[in-house]
Amino acid sequence: MRGELISGDPTATWEGAAIDSRALAGGELFFALPGERTDGHLFVADALAAGAAAAIVDDRPLEAPSGAVARVDDPYEALHRLTRTIRDRVPEHLVGVTGSSGKTTTKELLAAMLSRRYRTAASPGNLNNLLGFPLALLGIPDDTEWMVAEMGMSTPGELRRVSLLGRPDVAVFTNVRQAHLEFFGSVERIAAAKAELLAGLGRDGVVVANGDDPNVRWIASRHAGEVVFYGRRGGDVRAVDVESLRDGVGSRFRLVADAGEVEVVLPLHGTYNVDNCLAAAACALRLGVDVPEVAAAVTGLASQPGRGVVHRLDNGAVVVDDSYNSNPDAARRALESAAAVGAGRRWAVLGDMLELGEAGPELHRSVGARAVELGFAPVLGVGELSRHLVEEAAAVGADARWLADAGEAAAAAVVELRPGDVVLVKGSRGVGLEAVVEALLAAGGGRDA
Repeated sequence: MRGELISGDPTATWEGAAIDSRALAGGELFFALPGERTDGHLFVADALAAGAAAAIVDDRPLEAPSGAVARVDDPYEALHRLTRTIRDRVPEHLVGVTGSSGKTTTKELLAAMLSRRYRTAASPGNLNNLLGFPLALLGIPDDTEWMVAEMGMSTPGELRRVSLLGRPDVAVFTNVRQAHLEFFGSVERIAAAKAELLAGLGRDGVVVANGDDPNVRWIASRHAGEVVFYGRRGGDVRAVDVESLRDGVGSRFRLVADAGEVEVVLPLHGTYNVDNCLAAAACALRLGVDVPEVAAAVTGLASQPGRGVVHRLDNGAVVVDDSYNSNPDAARRALESAAAVGAGRRWAVLGDMLELGEAGPELHRSVGARAVELGFAPVLGVGELSRHLVEEAAAVGADARWLADAGEAAAAAVVELRPGDVVLVKGSRGVGLEAVVEALLAAGGGRDA
């Protein structure tokens, strides 16, 4: 990292990295980074006390440290330099997964498949940006053969830098949707930003692409090397005879590829997860995992928190927790999948979909209309943009109500809940609708996910 050790043992070892003193497990390098609200240099002593192997700081004065401290010109750049250095030897190979939606689920599915044959590590949670990816890579075991890394972006140029840090051997593209429109202006520009993942992929690298998505096909056309297409309408790896399981939680389909065919029972809520499973399967098959192993790998998986978790409550109600994030396409798919769960009265708590720019009002109206078409009533809209969603739902005859924030929505949802209901909760992360989910679970007498 081209720094100077100003205290501590120069022979000490470390394992992993951290930028939050509260998240230390012990033994990590703590990088003291400035932030919007605070500065990591204020927490160097806390980090060392919590077990950090060393703190990486800049040249500002510090109180006498109680552990190892290394001084560098810029801790942020030092984190990236260290990431590039470690990437030269760990992992042996890396898959980068990107897309407007489905990244985290595809990553988890692919990691499960690859682990049937290789020593595999996956980036935890959604550590996928210029801070998260380095932390993920620096924390994997030294003997990792394949790392599956989620790679995301929110501004132009960001994914290019993440890709150059990770230098993937395989790039997986799930889809391009109306997300981050506020920063990009059009879906075409979002596609161009997603294509930045190709920056770190060599000519001999492999692209795994959603052939059903024209924007992803355009991205794939920019790669001079091998492309593996997957999809429901065709491709090298296909899903046919897709159906929801009778309880609406999970799907069954036949996976068809040149290597063979197999029935897959996917225990994840929503048939949209079939597409994520196809992405993972196409990659795993290309990397040498057998067709039966691909099907077997998914049987024990569960939805990630806030991403389509189905809770069956003691009072007979069902809560579909899709509160982690949202965009217009994802909201429509979540409504369609929740409509297939159970036979009770269905209603929804739908929060603002953020970062949509000038298109936000109209896109919210489209989601409100779709909710009514699918029989959701009442429709509770949460946040300023969701006023448009509620207005559209009400205009076509539904019981639709607007609520200012997650606190109001939680109180209203508890009053609304009846035995046997099916309730969908979905909104952008910034709306905080997990509070609504927790309130519903408590009101329904407990949970069984």
